[in-house]
Amino acid sequence: MKKNIPFAMFLRAIRYCSTFKAFLDERQDLRMALLLNKYPGNFIDNQFNRVLKKCNITQSLNSNNYNTIRKNIIYNIIEEEKLPTDHYRTMFIHFTYCLNIRTLPTKFHTVWNKYFSESPINEIVPVIGTRNVQNLQKQLVKNKQSNIFLCQKSFSCQNFLDIPFS
Repeated sequence: MKKNIPFAMFLRAIRYCSTFKAFLDERQDLRMALLLNKYPGNFIDNQFNRVLKKCNITQSLNSNNYNTIRKNIIYNIIEEEKLPTDHYRTMFIHFTYCLNIRTLPTKFHTVWNKYFSESPINEIVPVIGTRNVQNLQKQLVKNKQSNIFLCQKSFSCQNFLDIPFS
């Protein structure tokens, strides 16, 4: 389960909804969307409480205090604690992802532990990341087609009626 998805959804709902009623409706819609995407109910509630905790909201939300709390959230940026990365103790390994090597990370860690468990190199932590394959479909989606068809002015309703439908 990705914790940042419901967190960001609830935070965005507070920022975008200008009235308490709109917020309640949006929160209910978000909860339903998360439940349909197989997020457990208690997980959703915990993430909503996490938003309130990160924003230092100790009182319950109601129609009287919603606007002041919303303004505080809009103007205060939430800073995430970033863990420093020790690049002398961490080795990043990137490979191009495709279906036939989806088990590579687990196999790599198994081999790493097998051969380097007693070695001083075992102090280095390998982190495996993936890159997406640049296939034809992604290239076609990424590159826009020219607007030549949109710019033609010779198209008229009369031409449209001449097209035979079968």
